[in-house]
Amino acid sequence: MIRFLPLAAAVCLATCASAAGASAPAVVSPMQSIPAEDSRFRYEGRFDRSNPATPVVVWQGSRIAIDFEGSALALRFEWVEGQNYFDVTIDDTTTVFAVNKADHSRLTFPQPLGPGRHRLTIFKRSEAAAGNARFLGIEIALGAHAWVPPAPTYKLKMQFIGDSITVGACNEDGPTDQWEDRSTHNNARSYGALTASAYQADYRNIAVSGMGIVLGYVEPHAGQIWDRVYPVASSPKADLAAWTPDVVFLNFGENDDSFTTTNKLPFPARFTENYIALVQAIRAAHPQAHIVILRGGMYGGANSEPLREAWSTAVRRLKAGDPRVYSYVFTHWSRNHPRVSDDRAMADELTAWLEKQTFMAAYK
Repeated sequence: MIRFLPLAAAVCLATCASAAGASAPAVVSPMQSIPAEDSRFRYEGRFDRSNPATPVVVWQGSRIAIDFEGSALALRFEWVEGQNYFDVTIDDTTTVFAVNKADHSRLTFPQPLGPGRHRLTIFKRSEAAAGNARFLGIEIALGAHAWVPPAPTYKLKMQFIGDSITVGACNEDGPTDQWEDRSTHNNARSYGALTASAYQADYRNIAVSGMGIVLGYVEPHAGQIWDRVYPVASSPKADLAAWTPDVVFLNFGENDDSFTTTNKLPFPARFTENYIALVQAIRAAHPQAHIVILRGGMYGGANSEPLREAWSTAVRRLKAGDPRVYSYVFTHWSRNHPRVSDDRAMADELTAWLEKQTFMAAYK
């Protein structure tokens, strides 16, 4: 079950419990703090861990988990910038939390919790380029215990690298794409996350809305971002040896096509060469990974002849020199950004294709 709390309700500071006035004082149970650097937390994703006491949750799809007991829970964040939305799941109940203001530092879980042991998972649903926040830890009832969650039984590790299609941008919007409120941009329901879930895979997502191989609606291009801690070209590089994917998926080209078409420019002449360079850089970092080059999901990827030709040339040349490079073109596409139903159709397509690939036999 998923419950969405509007911004005003999603955040409850410790001082808000006495809204009824002096005649109804708040009853605040004693709490104990478990700081973010506690070894009982499990972190999955690409975080800024330069300060272990305040890890920054950067990329969409990043997860934090811990088991705890008791009927009280508060999350502690320090807002850094932009919009940050998290799926906070305790056992089978998920609530969307916003961390978008400087005073949104203590968030209490609004649903009742029974006694006994609970599983907490925090999933960053909004994209890295929209904002990031420091995680400070949690508070639980005084005297309650916390534990490291049982180790996940992942069958393989999947990494998705791309643009807004891969981010899951606008996928919970109505008929029109909108960018003012990122709470409806849900990476947990993107085609990548759904595909990873179908395989019980450890999942990473490094994607930026508007980003191209050569040109796009944002300044950095894919070759500058895929291996960074933050979605900024000047960001420190991530420790790629800390987590090695089994399968890497790339989906680019929509922005190179759309941006140049909108601005009456020729399709980027260096698209093929830059795409090849990106894949070769990924290969150098992950020599044993299977690399799947995707195309499609929106109009350009399905219908643009210049994009199709440049993409096909890059794929052909890469496959000629690397037996672990594969390609797939989605048949399903949408004129707006893919909605959740489109993400599901794309995930079903990709999963059906993967089922036929011999390299996947090792992970079943």
